[in-house]
Amino acid sequence: MSKKLTNILVPVISVILGLLVGAIVMLVSGYDPVQGYIALWEGIFGDMFTLGGTVRQITPYILAGLAVAFAFRTGLFNIGVEGQLIMGWLAAAYVGYAFELPAIIHLPLAILAAAVAGALWAFIPGILKAKLQVHEVIVTIMMNYIALHVANAVIKTLSDNGEKTPMIHESASLRSTFLDNLTDYSRMHYGFVIALVMVVIMWFILEKTKRGFELKAVGFNQNASEYAGMNVKNNIILAMVISGAFAGLAGAMEALGTFGNITVQAGFTGIGFDGIAVALLGANAPFGVLLGAILFGALKFGSLNMPNVGIPVEIVSIVIALVIFFVASGYIIRVFLERLSKKKEAK
Repeated sequence: MSKKLTNILVPVISVILGLLVGAIVMLVSGYDPVQGYIALWEGIFGDMFTLGGTVRQITPYILAGLAVAFAFRTGLFNIGVEGQLIMGWLAAAYVGYAFELPAIIHLPLAILAAAVAGALWAFIPGILKAKLQVHEVIVTIMMNYIALHVANAVIKTLSDNGEKTPMIHESASLRSTFLDNLTDYSRMHYGFVIALVMVVIMWFILEKTKRGFELKAVGFNQNASEYAGMNVKNNIILAMVISGAFAGLAGAMEALGTFGNITVQAGFTGIGFDGIAVALLGANAPFGVLLGAILFGALKFGSLNMPNVGIPVEIVSIVIALVIFFVASGYIIRVFLERLSKKKEAK
């Protein structure tokens, strides 16, 4: 069995096992798994409203997953995607309402502001890692909390009632009358196009550019890369900055698409942390991340329909956790597939 086929089968088998064990959990808990999964399916694809809501839910997951995956591919652990997302959300919301510009300028400017905010927030752990060898996991975790409280303080300063910023101008919005009418006002927006473009851009950077080769090489072996003449420190910083830009764009999807502003956050959104699982499920590959985000976003949104048949949404959280567990146990699945392949070849 080829390595490429194995890489495809491992996450697929992990999802199937997660759904099967999730069904067992439902049975043990006294719920009907068939009814539960039917409700889940209808919550994802039931009508145009739910389909639009599913796409909207998937969009920031794609970008958060890309942020985590890009860092992983370059040998870094960006656990600060959540904080970078919040800063991107804040920057996009501010530019969206503070300026009055033509849409052709305003929307790109707001999106760019989010990417820059996320990149700058990731630059700090990047430069600390490159210059002082401070582990990025520690710094990025701490930066999440700093981002949350800094954003809340800024929101309280900018808002009239201390709760949320003013709504963005129409010229900075990713929403459209066409999509609203098509999906029965599901809040679906054109951000999904940006997310898909970013998938291609990440693939292009890593696979088709000299800089992408250097970034991956530094991630594999810093000493060998330095011996080959690569600037290891600059590449570490650049990798974190690009990762942070993806995360900032995820925040822009919330500011310019879903909500149109930013409110004081009682806690983390969870999107940045879920991005870790999305990247893991997608094997840190751009198109794999896309599939992982589709799965996670669909499960998250579809689960909202499960209480209608008496099944708590926490059941879906268990299913997602089980999927992650089986993906993390991918080595066991790989060994099983290899042994199965050898038995078939022997016959």
